[in-house]
Amino acid sequence: MTTFVLGRHAPRGVPASPHSRVALRSLRALRRGASAAALCALLPTVAGAQRAERSDSLDPRFTTLARHDSSPGAPAGNGGAVLLPVADSARGARMLASGLSALASAAPAYRSRADSLASVRTRGAAARDTRFRVVVSLLDRRVAVMLGADTIHSAPAAVATGETFTYGGRVWTFTTPRGMHRVRRKEIEPLWIPPDWHYAEVARANGLRLGVLPAARGVTLADGTRLTVRDRVVGIIRPGTTTFLPLPTDEEIVFDETLFIPPVGTINRRIVGELGPYGLDLGDGYLLHGTPDKETIGAAATHGCVRLHDEDIEWLYTFVPVGTPVYIY
Repeated sequence: MTTFVLGRHAPRGVPASPHSRVALRSLRALRRGASAAALCALLPTVAGAQRAERSDSLDPRFTTLARHDSSPGAPAGNGGAVLLPVADSARGARMLASGLSALASAAPAYRSRADSLASVRTRGAAARDTRFRVVVSLLDRRVAVMLGADTIHSAPAAVATGETFTYGGRVWTFTTPRGMHRVRRKEIEPLWIPPDWHYAEVARANGLRLGVLPAARGVTLADGTRLTVRDRVVGIIRPGTTTFLPLPTDEEIVFDETLFIPPVGTINRRIVGELGPYGLDLGDGYLLHGTPDKETIGAAATHGCVRLHDEDIEWLYTFVPVGTPVYIY
């Protein structure tokens, strides 16, 4: 039996360091009542303390469509694979699925009267707040860090497309939620746990059906091979054997012209590198994060998160403490 496996190789993550908590103590103290001038004077010192946490370089990423022979006696994994070109990682699949129109589209309109009112209320609340805060304008596609009436940092951003995507009988709408949020945590090399729509987009881009791999009972394929999970890794058991052969954890797995969604919690359901070098988690799956897709900055191009250039998300990671309010309107 032959299966096609969509590769999504990426560099390893860099473990977080406790230095960020120490480096930002003084900045947290300034959040109440400090002048913009005092804050600006402190920024270089804090930046130097946290810059040591980051790895200086990232490995180049690439992807392949690998044809794997799963017939009896064939080696497991990538041995002897024939590599065929395919869209670059999840990004390429999204480009193939959605085209480039979103990159040049006008600012997304309000989805409803309630959405418009939420924008007005949040913008007013952000203007009245005098604390250290992050402000995200979806219409302007910009992120600003403010203290009182002063703008400390401003940067272009990519925001949600506002589009609705339908595949395999399921529907997703990609929006960035308006309202007041808070930075819940900060991450170096944030790990992406792809939602189901990621697999639906890859499947559509490659002309595949979409299937779900149940964690408890697995799936029996057309030739009798068992697709199952052991120790948080997806693998196969060939007919007439009891040997579990783990599949590569950095590749999409396709059997019988069907792309199977790995169970949440498996190592196969993780992608490193898609969210850039840093991330600020706002909860409910939404982040301010970096991106390898530099050309999307300033566009309505995301599935809900706010993307920034690497240097801008590094600035936010360095100077924006956990707990900081984030106004999105």
